[in-house]
Amino acid sequence: MKSLWGGRFSEKQDDFFFTFNASFRFDVRLAEVDVIGSMAYARALSRCRIFNEEELARVNAGLEQILQKIRKEPEWLEESLQAGYEDVHSFVEMELTKLVGDLGKRLHTGRSRNDQVATDLRLYVRETIDRFLSTIADLQDSLLKQAEANTHAILPGYTHMQKAQPILFSHYMLSFYEMLKRDASRLKDCRKRVNVMPLGSGALAGNSLSVDREALAKDLGFEGITANSLDATSDRDFALEFLSVSSISMMHLSRLAEDLILYCSDEFKFVRMGDQVSTGSSLMPQKKNPDALELIRGKTGRAYGNLMTLLTVMKGLPSCYNKDMQEDKESLFDSIDSWQICLKVMKLVIDTLTIHPETMLREAHKGYMNATDLADYYVAKGVPFREAHHLVGEIVLHAIKAGQTLGDLPLVEYQRFYPGTDNEVYRAVSLESVLAKKASAGGTAPDRVREALKAARSDLKI
Repeated sequence: MKSLWGGRFSEKQDDFFFTFNASFRFDVRLAEVDVIGSMAYARALSRCRIFNEEELARVNAGLEQILQKIRKEPEWLEESLQAGYEDVHSFVEMELTKLVGDLGKRLHTGRSRNDQVATDLRLYVRETIDRFLSTIADLQDSLLKQAEANTHAILPGYTHMQKAQPILFSHYMLSFYEMLKRDASRLKDCRKRVNVMPLGSGALAGNSLSVDREALAKDLGFEGITANSLDATSDRDFALEFLSVSSISMMHLSRLAEDLILYCSDEFKFVRMGDQVSTGSSLMPQKKNPDALELIRGKTGRAYGNLMTLLTVMKGLPSCYNKDMQEDKESLFDSIDSWQICLKVMKLVIDTLTIHPETMLREAHKGYMNATDLADYYVAKGVPFREAHHLVGEIVLHAIKAGQTLGDLPLVEYQRFYPGTDNEVYRAVSLESVLAKKASAGGTAPDRVREALKAARSDLKI
């Protein structure tokens, strides 16, 4: 058992409880940021004359040696997990003490594990956000490439899972580009609140060594310092905000996954999944299963659960640090891992997706998806929309019974319902016209979609 405390105790801690209490098995992933934070704190202590120049050089050289070993020898951390450290902080401090002797024991002067772990987590989440912004952009790029490669493909648009109105497939791809754009925006906004430094807050009441927190924050790349030591060490709202962003983004990925699961089925055949992201059946040789998408859909529940876990941990805690807060890390790390892999797998799915525009077009001609445009045609002839809506409903019912589309219905049949109907009705209900008329900003008209693609590509800069 390797802990940073013990003098007050007269009996040995129970081994079983030590295992229950220890966090090193999961907070080991904070090792790198813990060392980086410790190097900056050592420099802050030197400004308080806890270390002289020669001592500071030795301490930072030792920490640098640990840092490089963490980065270059991942097996070292794996081996260290068996060495009985209580947490990542005791690991770093004790490894440093092995290298520089008692100087390593001086590093924790004025610092608590409470402000130390809060700082580590913020550094880790900040790095994670920067990485995720790049990963999200990679998926957005894949969506744009599919949109750019299929600018003429017409897809049936659905509401209530019923055919509603035709849209361009590019327009559909762009809808998820926009969702991911908001996810990235939320991450950037979250980063502002993450990037505030709690170090120097002590356990709860502050630091008694006159540590220059502003200089320390600048050293670690933080934009500012926390204003209240109690708040700094006892809240995890920045982690909750990150988990909220990840949950929203996973919801977006799950919706795209659900669509594609349907679209690649034999009932739709709008797209075909790449073999690279599909699996087969151990019994049924004909099967090609969209497991990549189903796993993304399934892992979304884990993201929601992790958010709710931390919310529940925090909701009843009294002020100041409580050991319950050790439960923040596993939920946070799990969501980071799940979200990261799902973004990358979805990119692979999109990159290997085959589009079947001819099947989409065939289905787009079904379902009377041009009915609203027929109503607009009658509105242009002076019929109030509510009356036109009812009139077109009657025409659609007649066409269904006759087994005809609106484009195939003879003019004389139209004129039975509205004598003023002329040949322009066929242009009004053609798919090309239907799409072209949706020319409002953000609409699916080809010109608008081309503009949106150009703007997205310019904005993404990949």
